[in-house]
Amino acid sequence: MLVEALAALATAGGTAVVQAIGTDAWEAVRERIARLFGRHEDRQAQLALERLDQTAGAVEQADPDRAEHVRTRQEAAWQSRFEDLLESLNEAERMQAASELRELVELARTAGSVSAGDSGLAAGRDIEVHAENHAVAGGVIRGSVHMGNPPTAGADED
Repeated sequence: MLVEALAALATAGGTAVVQAIGTDAWEAVRERIARLFGRHEDRQAQLALERLDQTAGAVEQADPDRAEHVRTRQEAAWQSRFEDLLESLNEAERMQAASELRELVELARTAGSVSAGDSGLAAGRDIEVHAENHAVAGGVIRGSVHMGNPPTAGADED
């Protein structure tokens, strides 16, 4: 049985797999997971790639009403795979694999996977909101804000 910290890491790994799908980090995460599971066995690496592709397909093609359920199931499946992998290794290999898994989790976490509902906008970086012709612009702000006054009509004509 895995110690609590490694079990938590396996859980984070499962979440990282699903979070990375569709982001710029997906290919890097995918390749790292294949190396992690392959551990010098090409067949195991190939099997991991196939499972990752199946996971990505399931998440990307999920009916919007079931998307969260599909994501949760895929996270749990990968958590279980990571737990099985860690349990199968000797102590030295387990510590190395745990280190690699931590890096993978961090890579997925920093991938900038930001999302909002159909009527929303979310950004992991800066955005600019402009209102023209006496319109109103508004939004919900979480984080740092830098705002300035818009130019007044005719200000550029001086």
